[in-house]
Amino acid sequence: MSQMQKMQAGELYNPFLPELNDINEQAQELLYEINRLAPSQKAEKTALFQQLFQIERDDFRIELPFRCDYGVNIKIGKNFYANYNCTILDGATITIGDNVMFAPNVSLLGITHPVDPKYRRRGVFSLPISIGDNVWIGANSVVMPNVKIGNNVVIGAGSVVTKDIPDNCIAVGNPCRVLRELNDDDKVYYYKDRKFSDEFHQYIEEFWANEEGR
Repeated sequence: MSQMQKMQAGELYNPFLPELNDINEQAQELLYEINRLAPSQKAEKTALFQQLFQIERDDFRIELPFRCDYGVNIKIGKNFYANYNCTILDGATITIGDNVMFAPNVSLLGITHPVDPKYRRRGVFSLPISIGDNVWIGANSVVMPNVKIGNNVVIGAGSVVTKDIPDNCIAVGNPCRVLRELNDDDKVYYYKDRKFSDEFHQYIEEFWANEEGR
């Protein structure tokens, strides 16, 4: 069993052997190039991220700096947006759905260690993370290994997500727990007692009609 197979199967592996170390070094070289780009170099940034993630689509936007381990294990959906200082430890597969947004300083930590100090020093294993469609993860949030976040979820700022989160809810805290389900009021109010205007409702209807027509 190769180190890559062990890593993706959730078994203990050695990331310092050439098989994985070479992939990591290639990713770090790409990230060094990416994180040094000027804001005006949008096309160059997109091309380098396509190389890092091994994808052809360009409907994503990632603010810099960005960090990951391998890149090849990150699977992003349509219209992905990540704000500043996103970190993804992608030993296992990290799956991100369509229309997902990350606020600043979001970390997806798919790599971890045994607890015992003797085994921890050289032992490492990876477990997958899955994020559904239409998810917004708030600033300074951490998603731990072996977690699945459902569709249409808001994760509040500063949360530590250690367990699965169901669809259609707002979840917050450390550890992260469901605060409430989404409801019709969320289509009326955007903040406390502040309502969406009729003009904004119309804009949203037209926007999504265009999206669905693509």
